[in-house]
Order: sequence, then structure tokens, then C-alpha cells
Amino acid sequence: MFDIAVVGGGINGCGIARDAAGRGLSVLLLEKHDLASGTSCASTKLVHGGLRYLEHYEFALVREALKEREVLLQMAPHIIWPMRFVLPHHRALRPRWLIRLGLFLYDHIGGRKILPPSHNVNLSQDPAGKPLKNEFYHGFEYSDCWVDDARLVVLTAQDAASHGADIRVGTELASAERGRDAWQLQLRSADGGEISHAEARVLVNAAGPWVGSVMSNRLRINSKAQIRLVKGSHIVVPRLFDHDRAYIFQNADQRVCFAIPYEEDFTLIGTTDVDVEGEPDSPQITDQEISYLCDAVSGYFKDPVRPSDVIWTFSGIRPLYDDGVSSAQEITRDYVLELDAENEPPPLLSVFGGKITTYRHLAEDALAKLSPWLAQTDPPWTSGSHLPGGDFKLTDRPALEQRIRSHCPAIGKELAQRYARTYGLTALEFLPETDNEAKLGEHFGAGLYACEVRHLIAYEWARDADDILWRRTKLGLRLDQAQIQHLQDWIAGTGSITAAPAAE
Repeated sequence: MFDIAVVGGGINGCGIARDAAGRGLSVLLLEKHDLASGTSCASTKLVHGGLRYLEHYEFALVREALKEREVLLQMAPHIIWPMRFVLPHHRALRPRWLIRLGLFLYDHIGGRKILPPSHNVNLSQDPAGKPLKNEFYHGFEYSDCWVDDARLVVLTAQDAASHGADIRVGTELASAERGRDAWQLQLRSADGGEISHAEARVLVNAAGPWVGSVMSNRLRINSKAQIRLVKGSHIVVPRLFDHDRAYIFQNADQRVCFAIPYEEDFTLIGTTDVDVEGEPDSPQITDQEISYLCDAVSGYFKDPVRPSDVIWTFSGIRPLYDDGVSSAQEITRDYVLELDAENEPPPLLSVFGGKITTYRHLAEDALAKLSPWLAQTDPPWTSGSHLPGGDFKLTDRPALEQRIRSHCPAIGKELAQRYARTYGLTALEFLPETDNEAKLGEHFGAGLYACEVRHLIAYEWARDADDILWRRTKLGLRLDQAQIQHLQDWIAGTGSITAAPAAE
């Protein structure tokens, strides 16, 4: 018997599981595939307020997101860090005064304390203007944050497990029946089809784009909520500029497009907003979306970006709450929590929409809604907490990189930086104290050694090369197909695939 069973191992499901477990509740989390294998690994990788949401009058959403931006930055300074965004002024689009007003609001409505404010930029003199066309000589610069989205999910699940949550990756909810006092759950192993059972006093449906499918196919419940599935796609190209700032470009269709430094040697460009129908499995970018993104940024850069430059793409489906707005770009990104508890049976809470930035606050709201059906719990606790490896100040990260390198002299500066930005203090737990590279274990390429792979298998639920190369890291951009196959063969040969770190 669990207090709460959560369906879905994305950012919202893991956030609710972590918060609940930290309050002393018994928690079961079910994920059919891998953690963050859906929408949560396909974002634009930003912890931000959403500057463009001001134009749609979503002031409450922007205010909440801006407050959470600095909470998350302090909670996980290894995988979240500040980034400055340059917005070139396009004279044919929004007037300069309107942008300045929007940035003034963006600076002040969220209680900004850590990040620097916005200011004007002379692009004819600033290095940020060098890659841009000469017609863009004035711009603005403001602050937001970058995040490794998939790692945020995994670390949140790790912390949930450290507080006692039972995290079951590769396990799906086959069916659920309402009992008198608890949900009767039938669970199925996604690989072997093994059936097991569990009970839960409360059921949370945080299945992301599958939230509707879970309700109709697994729970046989008709929801009153209308779900709108909107696909967002991104492209990755070789690095387009030398500085470490990002760009936000206005487009004639009233949307914006980002060009962001990515994994040192690349530029991430996105995103699109495309309505989709049917099941949300395996979304793929279309040729039209690639052309749209290339054209959007080519309107600003001196050197055009062509579809032939694209070296990787990814797409995700956003399960947005349909508020009746006709345009996919205008529909709200705020979350909606639907509670089904008619006649006081065991309740079902379904999660619609939401942003990575507001996941922690969403979890607090979810538990507040469910509190009448739960035993006395501890108060909210996640504000001011740290995710695994993140118990240090942002300003201390250079010192952490040096500490990692001193701990393991066998690695170089670039690898120490990657470990610090991926694992934080946790890197000191799996790296051997040695100046002998051989003791790091087999090298699979691009600085990926067996000691890291073993850690990901034993403590981060990684089960195959795809989990490691695209969600736990982004080293899939750097390994060739032969190296990837060798890694997969090595994992299959270890015979030590485990699915959960031990709870403290």
C-alpha cells in the first residue's frame, strides 16, 4: 500500500514524487520507458519566465516562473546556470518602446535578486552584433537560465528515491480500479510483460502527452478537460558564433526563435508550434519545420543556416490545456490540475500543461489539492533544497572543477568541466583518485569511461546506450555508430543492469 502512485517519469511526475517522499509519504512512480524520455527531454533547455508570454497577458504565469527561476538556479547550480539573451531590434516588427517596456516588467515582477537586469546593446560595436546582418544595429540584452532538462528529471527522481520513493523505470500501469479506500493497480513490465500489483490511496496521472490516453485506456475515465497536443521541434547545427550569449529573434508570424550555445561546439535552434492529432508516440520533425527554423534565423545571421547544416533534431509533444484559443502559439503554457474525487472515492489528480520552470511549484500545488486524502504530512520543503550534487554556490563551480581535477588528475580541464556541469559534487563519488587513465575503465570515446557508465547504470536507472548518450549526457553528438554499438554491447555484457539507487 502506497500513499501516492504517480504515473509518468517526466519532470512533473518526478517533481510530485520527490516532494511527497520528502514529506514522509510512501510513493510509487511508474515510467513505461526511461525517465525524461518524452517531452521533458525535448524542451528548449531554458529555465525562464517566458518573455513572449507577456504579450499574451499571462502576467501571473510569468511572475511565478521568474520567482521559480532563481529558486531552481540555487537548487541545482551544476545543471542550471545563468545565460544572457540578445534580442536584436527588428524595425518592421515590435516597436522599440514596447520591447523596453516588456523587459522592464520582466526585470521587476518576479523579484529578481541574483541575475543582472536588462540593458540596451549597440550591436554595431558589441561582439554579439558581429554574426548579425548590418541592418540590426540596436538590440537589448536580458537574463534567463540554461538547464539540462533530462538531467533535471533524473536528479529529481534520484532525490525522490533518497527519501524512500519506489522509482520503477520500464514499468507501465496496465490498469487501475477504484476500490473503497484505495486504487487497485495492475503493473506490467514494459520489456517482459511481467504482471504485478500495488495499492495506492491517491493516484496521480502525470503522463504528459499520454495523460488522456491513460485516463481513457487505463482508468476508463472520461475527463472534462480538453487536451491540445502541440509539437515543438528543434535543430542542432555547428556553432554559429564565438561568444557565450544566446539570441532571441522576433519573427513576422509573431513567434520568437532562439539560437543558443549548445554543448560547446554546437548551436541549438528552436522551437516550432504545430498542432498534432492522434497518439503522441515518437514525434519527428518535418522538412517544413526544418525550413521554418532555418529561414527564421537566416533572416538575422549574415551567414544563412541551411537544412544541410543540421546534424541532429529532436521533437516533443506538449500536453496543453485547451483554453479555446485558435493559435497553437497563443494557448496557455500554464499548468492545470484536475481533481476527480466525486462522492469521496480514492482521488485521481491529472496534470495538464506546465513548464519545466514551474515544476517544483506545481508539485506543491498538487499535494495541497490531495491533502484531504493523505495522512498528516510535513510542510512544503523543496524551496531552499538542493538536488543531488548541487549543494554548492553557483560562484563556487570553477573551484569545483578544479577540485574534481585534483581528485582525479587523469582527466583534463574540459572533462573536469563536463563532470562538474553534469554531476556536480557527485562526480567525486565515482571518479577514482588516480593519475592513471587506465583506472577510469574502458574508454568508449568523447571522454566517456566505464566508471561513469557504471555510475549511470547503478544510480541513474540507465539501461542502454540511448539512455546514456542522449538523456544522461549528450555524448551521442560526438560518438560514431561503431562506438555507440560497442557501448551497447558492453552494457549488455555487464549483466549488472539495476534500476534504482538504494533509498537512504
